[in-house]
Amino acid sequence: MKEEEILSHFRETDALLEGHFLLSSGLHSDRYLQCAKVLMYPDRAAALCRALADKVEAALGEKAADIVVAPAMGGIIVGYELARQLGVPGIFTERENGEFTLRRGFHLAPGARVIMSEDIVTTGKSSRECIEAIRAAGGEVVGATCLIDRSNGSADVGVPLVSLMKMDVKTFEADKIPPELAATPAIKPGSRNLK
Repeated sequence: MKEEEILSHFRETDALLEGHFLLSSGLHSDRYLQCAKVLMYPDRAAALCRALADKVEAALGEKAADIVVAPAMGGIIVGYELARQLGVPGIFTERENGEFTLRRGFHLAPGARVIMSEDIVTTGKSSRECIEAIRAAGGEVVGATCLIDRSNGSADVGVPLVSLMKMDVKTFEADKIPPELAATPAIKPGSRNLK
């Protein structure tokens, strides 16, 4: 799938937003990708995740993983659909006392080969935290995925990261926000701090 086709899915569902956003990472940005809006359409989710599955198989090999694990909330739909496309089970981690953990009776077989799947990667913090939880549960993380890598390849999640698309989306520390962006109130669309 070409980049323009990927972006058309986001544009056509109003999932590519412009304004002033406070990201889950604590950084500020003038653009935000609201994956939930594009993933609410099963046909679009299937098309995007099929293209991602193709990239995963090319990068990591067919049958590279036994299971896909995603961090809640943003990664759940991508993780589920990627797992379906790869023909393996898909589960998710949730925050409990501020840390990702497996709940709902989910567990990993010792040594299970796991692909961690996200919707968006900016700094990689949520991905690293999810990977830590997977390892604590006995899984071997063979790679990570995301639909959009907002870091344009600079985020280090500690394992190979396969993205459907890389974007160079500028982010700013709170004390380095450009004046034109600072003049607009920030919207916080992410889910990291939700309890």
